[in-house]
Amino acid sequence: MSEKGRNSTVIQNRKARHEYFIEEELTAGIVLTGTEVKSLRSGKASLEEGYCYVEQDEVFVKGMNIAIYEQGSYNNHDPFRTRKLLLKKREIRRLAKSTERQGYTIVPLRLYFNDRNLVKVDIGLAKGKKLYDKRETLKERDVQRELDRRQW
Repeated sequence: MSEKGRNSTVIQNRKARHEYFIEEELTAGIVLTGTEVKSLRSGKASLEEGYCYVEQDEVFVKGMNIAIYEQGSYNNHDPFRTRKLLLKKREIRRLAKSTERQGYTIVPLRLYFNDRNLVKVDIGLAKGKKLYDKRETLKERDVQRELDRRQW
C-alpha cells in the first residue's frame, strides 16, 4: 500500500473549530457509494454546512457536499444526500444523551482515508460559541503567532 493513501486528510471543516467548542471527538465509518469515494479521492467535498443527528439509534450526517463524479454514468450520486455513520451502540447512546442537553450538537470535523483505505469521519460533540468567545479565540491566536515570531 502506498504512503500517499495513509491517513491522508481529504477534507477538513475549519469553520467548525471557529463556530464551536469541541468537547469530545469520535471516529466513525461512513456508508458511501462508489462514485462518492472516487470524488473524495480527487478532493471534491465540503463539510462546511454539514451536521449530524441521531435518529432511532442511528447517526446520520446531513448537508455534507460530495461533488458529482465527472466520469460517472447515470448511476451518479446525489451530492447532498443524507449519509449514515457507523458507530457502536454505546457511542450512539452517549451522543444522543449529550445532544439532548441545551446547546450541544454533533459536527463533522474531517474526512480522511485510513491505513486500510477506508473512508473515516471525525465527528465532534460541540457547544456553540458566542461572538465574544470567537473574538477571544482570534485574539489568543494572534498573540501566539506574535510570540512564535519573536522566538525566531
